[in-house]
Amino acid sequence: MTPWRLCLCVLAFALPLEGQASEAWKGWVSWVMDGDTVLLVRDGLPDPVKLRIDGIDAPETCQPGGPEARDAMIRLALRKSVQVLDHGHDVYGRQIGRLLMDDVDLGAEMVRSGMAWAYRFRTGKGPYAGLQRQAQKQKIGLFAAPEVAMSPPVFRKFHGACHGD
Repeated sequence: MTPWRLCLCVLAFALPLEGQASEAWKGWVSWVMDGDTVLLVRDGLPDPVKLRIDGIDAPETCQPGGPEARDAMIRLALRKSVQVLDHGHDVYGRQIGRLLMDDVDLGAEMVRSGMAWAYRFRTGKGPYAGLQRQAQKQKIGLFAAPEVAMSPPVFRKFHGACHGD
């Protein structure tokens, strides 16, 4: 395991949401909805769980960069076994947690590759802020043309939600 992967794995377990206990469980990704939301089948349970990945915010599927972010998550996780560090539900009632595969924090990987912003509700910054700064400096992914990249909250403010969201 490379040193940065080890660091990301340790970071994933060291930074649970404030005030929320974490539960770890295993499953596999049955569907990728977008760059920060997946459907998982939890080991031993028949019904899928919709999981919003903690610490990131990917573009809406109908905004520039959205299909690319979704495709990046598909390449990382679709039909693969994962571990979830479950943080319960967010203020919108969504199941949230960290998603790990083979000791790789997939949320961190999305930000590192420029396919998502580091984000934490109420603070605006998440545990991956440093990775976002690196992606911006390297001008990769969403940050290749920063004048085009628009964070999802700003996009929704001007254009509304995507159909089906």
